[in-house]
Amino acid sequence: MRHERKAAWRLESLGFEEVYRYTAGKADWMAAGLPLEGERAGIPRVGGVARRDVPTCELGERVSDFLERAQGSGWPLAVVVNEVRVVLGLLDLERIDRGASVMLVQDVMVEGPVTYRPSVPAVEAAGRLRERGVSYVLVTTSDGELVGVFFAQDVRG
Repeated sequence: MRHERKAAWRLESLGFEEVYRYTAGKADWMAAGLPLEGERAGIPRVGGVARRDVPTCELGERVSDFLERAQGSGWPLAVVVNEVRVVLGLLDLERIDRGASVMLVQDVMVEGPVTYRPSVPAVEAAGRLRERGVSYVLVTTSDGELVGVFFAQDVRG
């Protein structure tokens, strides 16, 4: 059984047992952030600019335990991942209610956060984020594995 996609991992966490994915191709190679060749290979892409030190937590973790661990990180967010770093959700650390600290991460996370693939040109991504008034986006492989967080402010143009 193959269950490597982000959606597949989320379905598995909800109790589904048989979930499959398609075989990778050229687009998946690029989306995985693997090395590119040719005239466009030198273009900065979100996978190369993304910050990789974002705090992570797991579904069944208590919010209070995570907050204690992440204290002083300076990050406004945390990414909810499974044991192989597949993104399942997002925690907005600036908006977590103090009463939520006794809850589990899965009860307060935002499900289905927007993600970009590592191959998206950084200037293009920064422009899109600025147009929408958004400061960051998660970067994942096509299987949903966390690469990092791309901040529009990290790119000029």
